[in-house]
Amino acid sequence: MPKKLTALFVLLAFASTLPAGETALVAKSSSGEKTGFVDLFNGKDLEGWTQRNGTATYRIEDNTIVGKTAEGSPNSFLCTDKVFGDFKLTFEVKLDPGLNSGVQIRSQTKGNTPKGRVNGPQVEISYDKMAGYIYGESAGGWMTPDADRTPTDLFKQDQWNQYRVVAKGNKIQTWINGTQVSDLTHQERFETHPEGFIGLQVHGIGSDTGPYEVRWRNLQLREL
Repeated sequence: MPKKLTALFVLLAFASTLPAGETALVAKSSSGEKTGFVDLFNGKDLEGWTQRNGTATYRIEDNTIVGKTAEGSPNSFLCTDKVFGDFKLTFEVKLDPGLNSGVQIRSQTKGNTPKGRVNGPQVEISYDKMAGYIYGESAGGWMTPDADRTPTDLFKQDQWNQYRVVAKGNKIQTWINGTQVSDLTHQERFETHPEGFIGLQVHGIGSDTGPYEVRWRNLQLREL
């Protein structure tokens, strides 16, 4: 039997012993690309996640997490209960025009309490041509220097946009729809935020605007 077929049979046999949420990832890994990735979201409920800050709502719809704005609310964040340090993260996101969003990485709350202000690096999700760059949410503003934030049109309206994020040591790299956006080294923020939760942001909105929605799916992470 050819070596490739032997390896595939071994892989499928191993996958049959895994929980349903991880089996699909292993089945994809015959090329090695998705090896070791796990689902952060089980597709059914928000087990393993906690909302911090704000009154925006989060619901499940067709294996997707849907965040909806609430007028008068500050920024809201749906955060993993587990914390992560070095990792590769992939997800898809679709955003209503008029809304700004982001995904927190290595983040924490002030005083380490559920009601404390969420702070830390954020991967930008927006239509202002800054999508994919790194912002310090309640942590000093833009981490990506002004000179390095070249406007791009990579984030597309009315479609799912694929993100890939690699955080390793003091470096954060991002890709949108297969094209690299960020290659940031930031020692100061690494020292204050070497690890933390992943958080899905629903940005606050002005009065008499919205409601708007942001959707995430296929949230998968591999620890390094």
